Parts: sequence; C-alpha cells; structure tokens
Amino acid sequence: MSSPTKIAVVTGAGTGVGRAAALALLGGGWTVVLTGRRKEPLEETIAMAGDAASRALAVPADVADPAAVDALFAAVKEKFGRLDLLFNNAGQNVPGTPFEDLTYADWTRVVAVNLTGSFLCAQAAFRIMKDQSPQGGRIINNGSISAHTPRPDSAPYTATKHAITGLTKSLMLDGRKYDICAGQIDIGNAATPMTARMSKGVKQGDGSVAVEPTMDVNHVGQAILHMANLPLESNIFTMTIKATKMPFEGRG
Repeated sequence: MSSPTKIAVVTGAGTGVGRAAALALLGGGWTVVLTGRRKEPLEETIAMAGDAASRALAVPADVADPAAVDALFAAVKEKFGRLDLLFNNAGQNVPGTPFEDLTYADWTRVVAVNLTGSFLCAQAAFRIMKDQSPQGGRIINNGSISAHTPRPDSAPYTATKHAITGLTKSLMLDGRKYDICAGQIDIGNAATPMTARMSKGVKQGDGSVAVEPTMDVNHVGQAILHMANLPLESNIFTMTIKATKMPFEGRG
C-alpha cells in the first residue's frame, strides 16, 4: 500500500528519546511505526500524538532477535511499500559496575541490544531502501555522549556506543550508491527515566558524586525531525545535543 507521507520506524519508541522522536515525527507529518518490546508503552506514546495518532502504528519487537526484526520490517514493507527513515534508538544499560566485576551476562545483554540490535535493524532497513523506488532513505543512529567519552564504570554501554560510530560510518559509505544516508545523534542528559538519577548525583571521573543538569527531551525530538526532513542530497552526519551545563567540555 502506498502512503502520501514519508514512513519512519522508531525503535525504543515507548519511552524517553524514542517517544520524543516518534511524537516529533508524527507532529511533522510523518507516518511512524513505533517498536519496542512491550506494546503498552507504544500505545501510550501513540495516544499522546492527538490527531496525528492516525498515522502511527505499534509493532512490538525485540531488536536483539533476528526473527523479530525480520517480521517487523516485513510488516512495514507489506503495509506501506517503502521506508524513508529508521531511527535506531533502542538501548540497554547496566548499573554502574567496576570493570573487574562485570559479568559476561551483563556484557552480552548490552551488546545484543545496543550494537547487534542496531545492526539488525539497519540491515533490514537498508535492504528495503535499496530495493524500493524511488531508491534511498535515511538511517539515524543514537550514539550518546558516551560515543565520545565514558562515564566511570560503564564499559559495556561505552563500548557499544563507540561501535555505533563505526556502524554509522560504514552505513554512510556503503549506502552512497543507493542514496541511503546515515547520521548519528549524540545526546547528553536529556530528561528521561534513564537520566532521573542525575538529580540525585552521579559518579564523576574523579570519583566524586555530583548533580548534573538535564534538558527537555523534546528538544532532542525536534533535532531528529530536522535531520529526518533534509533531502537525501544533504546529511547531518553527526549532531551533539546536550544539556548546556552538563560536564563534558574540558575537565568538568
């Protein structure tokens, strides 16, 4: 079935950055397929979209499961006939853990969602974008400030987010001949359930604990909408959007 609007898939769309991105895209006229492991949060996001909810579809899926990813993108192709945007946002983390105490189970769980899940979704989207007419599309990966510099005790998350940068570069290079472009958004301290701990203080590089400023997550949604709305001849390859006063530049 053809659609008069552009089609997007947003992973991890039930909460936080994924929810903000889905709502911004819907508000900007996109048709959005929202995915995540649980259907209820996806439906809650859709309910927040008002009149734009008619352009939203919830398709629960575990991005770390190859069969679930295949089924998700097959459903997108069957219903809409094409795909214009993938926002690879789904992610996992573990509580801050000294490196020597990390378990194999925690390591593999984070890698499975953050890195392998992003690969699986990007590959499925890439295949649709390559074969459709007109050819092409855009993939935006959620990198995080951790793609640049780590927090203490965060090896699994930091390693996967650094790897996302490599995935983004490979997608950009390999997609050129198909008009598939890729970009990365690196987000610092958007106010979401994941960053609620910032208000109580988080461990700093010198071992001290400090409260960190946050920013409105809807600003991130609008940034993603801006990246998504560019014509395929133009691309924001990397964007860093952060709470202005969070410790990142310099030494704190």
